[in-house]
Amino acid sequence: MKILLAVDGSEYTQKMLDYVSRNKALFDASHQYVLLHVHAPLPPHAASVVGSAATHDYYEDESRKVLEPALSALQGGGLTATSEWKHGRVGNTIGEYADQGGFDLLIMGSHGHGGLARLVMGSVANEVLAHCKTPVLLVR
Repeated sequence: MKILLAVDGSEYTQKMLDYVSRNKALFDASHQYVLLHVHAPLPPHAASVVGSAATHDYYEDESRKVLEPALSALQGGGLTATSEWKHGRVGNTIGEYADQGGFDLLIMGSHGHGGLARLVMGSVANEVLAHCKTPVLLVR
C-alpha cells in the first residue's frame, strides 16, 4: 500500500506519527510511506522582493525543519519513508498531491476543532476532505 503522511510539525502531527508507528498490525514495513510538508505561500509582494531563489530556499529550509524530525520518528518505529515538500494552499495541495501520486491512503493529524471554530478559522482537514478522492485517515 502506498501511504501519504501529511506533516506540519505540530503536536497533532506527532500524535499521528506515534499512532502509525505503534500500530504494527496496520502499518508495517511492507508499505511505502511518503511524508509531505506543504508550506503556505509567502505573500506575493514579499516573494517578489526577496526573489525566487531566496523564496525557494526559505520553503526548503522550513520544510526540512518539519520533515527531518518526522522521518526520525518513523525510523524510531521501524518504518522508512521518503519525503517531499510543496508550497501552496495547504489543504488543496495535500489533496492534489495524494490524488495525483496514486496513494492508497492519506493520513494526517487533526486539531479536532468544533463546528464554530472550524467555521471561523477554517480547517486544513476539511479542505483536504472536500477536494481529495484518496481515502483519508484523520488522527486526533
